[in-house]
Amino acid sequence: MNYKEIREQAYEANMQIPAQHLALYTWGNVSAFDKAAGVFAIKPSGVPYPELTPESMVIVDLDGKVVDGDLRPSSDTPTHVVLYKEFAVKDGAAINGIIHTHSTYAVSWAQAVRPVPLFGTTHADHIQTEVPCTPYLSAEAVKNDYEKETGDLIVSHFRSLKLNPAEVNMVLVGGHGPFCWGATADKAVYNAAVLEEVSHMALNTIMIEPRANPLPEYIVDKHYQRKHGPNAYYGQAKK
Repeated sequence: MNYKEIREQAYEANMQIPAQHLALYTWGNVSAFDKAAGVFAIKPSGVPYPELTPESMVIVDLDGKVVDGDLRPSSDTPTHVVLYKEFAVKDGAAINGIIHTHSTYAVSWAQAVRPVPLFGTTHADHIQTEVPCTPYLSAEAVKNDYEKETGDLIVSHFRSLKLNPAEVNMVLVGGHGPFCWGATADKAVYNAAVLEEVSHMALNTIMIEPRANPLPEYIVDKHYQRKHGPNAYYGQAKK
């Protein structure tokens, strides 16, 4: 089978991590999913971004097995597997790309084990809720299968909060960092950049006014619906 398309998608998306200042060194990875084929392309583990090529992307199936590629896939691959299986396949969300980084401001909120409050319209333009943050993984989970358990924790956290992964496309893992997803690998990177920016804005807001209130719901709804609702009018009409 020819995996050229998802390899190129994954490569281009991974190259956006340093371009968007979302990670230092090798501190991030993106995958691109082919739902029909049941496989995804992901960054190889520990390879610096300047050394990446489309051909170096590793093809992995939803059992976590490498089906094509000469390098070891990202150590976060089991987390990607869980999120694709649960959110894209089981829930049917249009998720064809996942990103994990250690971007500074998002990680800062994750290290505080605090969701990012929805303070303003920049945040509301993208999701209608605070950015959720999971609790820490348990000691048992870390000993068991750390990366898979990270995915399981994200899924269980979304289920407990009754969040729709098709609408809430970003999450913080307590003490760890952000995972984001999107309809394409490029869109996942876009969402990670949005998360980093709103995390920075939220921190600044609390520094200016520690008692700042969340944005009123009616403004949240207006901003989200004008971009994503049935009568959305932001941007240009599709031809």
